[in-house]
Amino acid sequence: MPHKFNDGRRHKFEKKRYRITNWADYNESLRRRGDVTIWLSPEVEAAWRAERRKTRGGQPVYSDLSIVTCLTLGIVYNQPLRQTEGFVGSLVKLMGLDLLVPDYSTLSRRGAGLILPMKARASTDGPIHLVVDSTGLKIFGEGEWLENKHKTKAKRKSWRKLHLGLDLVTGEIACSELTTDDVGDPTALPELLDQIDGDVTRFIADGAYDGDPTSDLLVKLFGVDVEITIPP
Repeated sequence: MPHKFNDGRRHKFEKKRYRITNWADYNESLRRRGDVTIWLSPEVEAAWRAERRKTRGGQPVYSDLSIVTCLTLGIVYNQPLRQTEGFVGSLVKLMGLDLLVPDYSTLSRRGAGLILPMKARASTDGPIHLVVDSTGLKIFGEGEWLENKHKTKAKRKSWRKLHLGLDLVTGEIACSELTTDDVGDPTALPELLDQIDGDVTRFIADGAYDGDPTSDLLVKLFGVDVEITIPP
C-alpha cells in the first residue's frame, strides 16, 4: 500500500531546525574542507630514493617510504593508481622538489609485498580517558559459501563480539577482547580493564554498562575519584 494512502491520518513530526550561532567558526570549517596542505620533511625527501643494493640483481629506484607515501595519498583521496601517480607528480612539481614519482605499475608491484612500518605508541604521562564500546563481527564460512553457491539458506549465522577500549587523549586502542555473541558488555568489562596498566581518570560508555557492578568495579580498580559517564 502506498504511504500516501494513509497520509491524512498519519501523525506528522515537525522537522527540527538547528540554528547556527557561531557563523565565523562554521564558515571557517567549511572553507578548510577544500584546503589541501602537503609538506614533505627533509628526512622523507632524503630517503625517497632506495639505497643501493650490494648484491647482484636489479637496483631498486624508490624506497619503501616513497611507495608508502604514494599509496597513502591514493587511499586518502580515493584514487586509482594512475590518478595517484598524476596527483603525487603534481604535488612534487608544486613544491619544487627534484624527485621522481613511481609510476602506477611500480606502485602495484611494490605495494603487493610491502611491509608497513610500525607506528610508535604515544606515551601519556597522566591517567587516560577511556571510552568502551562493542561491535558485532560476522563470521564467513561454509554456510555463506553454500548460500551463495547453491542458493541454500544457512541454518545459523555465527557472530563474534569485539569489545574495544579507546584512549581519548591519544586516540589509540588501549584494550580489546573478542568474545562470543552471548557475552554481554558488562561481563567482558573486567577482562578489558585488566589490560590497562595505568590509571583511568574518566570512563565513558553507553547505557549497556549502566549498573552497580560496573561502578563498583571502576571504583575498586581506579579509586573513588574516577569520573563515570554512563547514560541511564
